[in-house]
Amino acid sequence: MTLVTKSSYVDGAFVALGSSTDILENRNPSNPGEVVERFERADQALTEKALAAARRAQPGWARSNPQQRADALDFIGSEILARREELAVLLAREEGKIVREALGEVDRAGRSFKFYAQEALRAEGEKYQSVRQDVGIDVFTQPLGVIGIIAPWNFPIAIPAWKIAPALCFGNCVVFKPAELVPSSAWALAEIISRAGLPAGVFNMLVGPGRSVGDTIIRSPQVDGISFTGSENTGRQIAKLAAEGMKKVQLEMGGKNPLVVLDDADLEQAVEVALNGSFYSTGQRCTASSRVIVTEGIHDAFVARLAERTRALKVGDAQQASTDIGPVVDGRQLEQNLAYVASGREQGARLVCGGEAVENAAGAYFFTPALFTEVTPEMRIYREEIFGPVLSVLKVRDYDEAFAAAEDTAFGLSAGIVTTSLRHAEHFKRNSSAGMVMVNLPTAGVDYHVPFGGNGASSLGSREQGTHARQFFTRVKTTYQLA
Repeated sequence: MTLVTKSSYVDGAFVALGSSTDILENRNPSNPGEVVERFERADQALTEKALAAARRAQPGWARSNPQQRADALDFIGSEILARREELAVLLAREEGKIVREALGEVDRAGRSFKFYAQEALRAEGEKYQSVRQDVGIDVFTQPLGVIGIIAPWNFPIAIPAWKIAPALCFGNCVVFKPAELVPSSAWALAEIISRAGLPAGVFNMLVGPGRSVGDTIIRSPQVDGISFTGSENTGRQIAKLAAEGMKKVQLEMGGKNPLVVLDDADLEQAVEVALNGSFYSTGQRCTASSRVIVTEGIHDAFVARLAERTRALKVGDAQQASTDIGPVVDGRQLEQNLAYVASGREQGARLVCGGEAVENAAGAYFFTPALFTEVTPEMRIYREEIFGPVLSVLKVRDYDEAFAAAEDTAFGLSAGIVTTSLRHAEHFKRNSSAGMVMVNLPTAGVDYHVPFGGNGASSLGSREQGTHARQFFTRVKTTYQLA
């Protein structure tokens, strides 16, 4: 079957440049010989056209009726949910997430749009009495303006959804660049949005490289705010450029999330929490538990049971119902995982199981989840974000040492504890420096209607999701009036 080359969505239409040379082939990591779809890459000129269109559309969209925004967002959310199986299979084919996890991601994307459909109708403002006689004060929010959205590859529909939906909800125009590894889910989302009744220019989507499309968005004077999820290094560069351009910025940049397991924990519960948080979604989650800190009384039993469960996980094609762990996203990620495994062994950690590329006829990027013990805090596998199913177990004496170890990181996205002690659970919740804390739950797995974000090197700017998203996507205005 001949694949139709798809194009970017700009100023209310899918715009083909007619270039036959700069074509992106989206390949299936479970079968790299399979081309999922083909895309024409956008260039700087098309990016500038999208930015100009968003700027032209901004005044009208900012003044739009909230019911118009609510109806558009509800339409988008409803169609995503109605097509959940189709979109989940597409997601599994291009990113490698197994279908049952992909279904959850698609559901989350649809629910995000429907949540903000309701939020569009929620009036917000404050009224004050001035300290001056007969003066009234009103405080309210207005749209920020044109928002540049740069999304990662690991959640190709959910993360764009939880950025685009609030941006549109609060009256902003959007120029969206998905990761080049996962353009198909982004294009499907853009096609749905294109039929939601938005005026031309309100939403734009550009498939293209960061060095041209992303850089143009970040540097453009047309852009008022940038919402980015990706690597720490790229986030730091964006922060510098945004500061130079006096742009508002929202950055989510990953983590090295700790899971503490105490002696009093239920063993089976602790193992399930660690297995889920560390290895599901192939460990390719910024909230994944990449280091587990275990007190000495339960350590040996915990490691033995976790190793047993890890070895039983089936690695295979993301579309097969029996698969537990799909492929990593591409060959570079596979090589990175293998390099970290080699580093862990060279630095003296003990590889209990996994950590191998799985040879297969299709050339798929399969990697068996790796479990390391006898880890020390200075090892690279313990300190650096790997973004793959590589787990380090650190043995400690007691809760105090475990808490200190959990805090020993530049990141601060998510942290978890497994315990039956109310005292330790409450102390951990109150004193952890992470932005999100889980008790007897995996560090990965959050709801769409509450704030998402971290501290330290993990995040910069206002929280994403829920009602707190208003803080980034709007600006505050204070007005005074003589009565």
